[in-house]
Formats: sequence, structure tokens, C-alpha cells
Amino acid sequence: MKIVGLTGGIGSGKSTVANMFMDLGVPVYDSDLEAKKLMHSSKELKERIIDLLGEDAYQEDMLNRSFIAHKVFNDSVLLEQLNGIVHPAVRKHFLDWSDMQKAPYVIQETALIFENGSQDQYDFVVLVTAPLDMRLQRVMERDGVSEGQVLERMKNQMEDAQKLDLAHFCIVNTDLETTKNKVGELHARLVALSSS
Repeated sequence: MKIVGLTGGIGSGKSTVANMFMDLGVPVYDSDLEAKKLMHSSKELKERIIDLLGEDAYQEDMLNRSFIAHKVFNDSVLLEQLNGIVHPAVRKHFLDWSDMQKAPYVIQETALIFENGSQDQYDFVVLVTAPLDMRLQRVMERDGVSEGQVLERMKNQMEDAQKLDLAHFCIVNTDLETTKNKVGELHARLVALSSS
């Protein structure tokens, strides 16, 4: 079974693309969602996060996301340390999950493949892109944040131009119908590549 990484900058629409693959019957692992679940359910992870960020990282046994975001988004060293705790746990969970799937290929949807230098862990990497103004608009509407706040988050991600050289496939996500057709074509290609 092939392992495909699906990535893209904030607001590119990688979750939309992931859902299109799921509609085609492809098992998709949502790293963000699973990371949040693990940060709640794993006692070891919880202890390590509290050691790193302090007791306020959890409120009433729930992850204090706004506190954590505030702490790490402007501190790249702290963000790297947090990722160093969470990412290996998610990776192990993903591999255990993929062992249970019955499909020609599985997808791990994750934001920071190239930023973490983890592209070698995948047989193929699919990059989802969209123009910057469209990405800004999507995130501002989705999260109810200002343009400045979105740009601040984007600083922690590589430019699309850099990622294009590293990705095997690229889907430009500006129009849903076109994107859906591209996903269908790519799915057929990935099935063929997985069986060859």
C-alpha cells in the first residue's frame, strides 16, 4: 500500500480536497484532528505539553487551544519543541491506522510536510495551492480573524513556490468543479501507481 501525503498552506483548501478523496473511497487520516484527540487522550503527551508550556495548557482537563496558540505562534523555538512532542506521536498513530486499511493507497492530510522535512516518509506528496488573496479571504471568513492574524500564521509555513519543487503532484484549488475533476484524475493515477 502506498502512503500519500496531502499538504498545503493555510486556506489552500486541503481539507476540501481530502474530502473529495474520501468521497472516492480513499482512507484519509486528518493529522490535525487526530493530534487534538491524542493531546486529550494520551496521558504521556499531556504531561509533556504541561512540562513545556505550563499548567495553563489545559483547562478543566481540556486542551487550552487559545493559550497554546498565543504562546507558540510568535515563538518559533517553542513551536518547534511542541511539534517535536506531538508529531512523533501522530506519526506512530498514523502508521498503526494505515496498517488496518484495505486500499491501494492511504492519505495523510498534514500541514507541515516540507517544513518538517518529512517528505521522505511518503511515496507521493500532493500539494494543494490557491492564490494568496483567496487563501486570506477563506481563513478570515472561516476563523473570524483579521488579515494580520492570518499573515502571522502564514509566517510559520513555506512559500508555495518552494513547495512546488518538492511535491510530486499539485492541485490548484480555485474552483470546486475543476478541483473535483483534478482529484478524480489524480485518484486514477495513484491507483495505477499503487498497483504497478
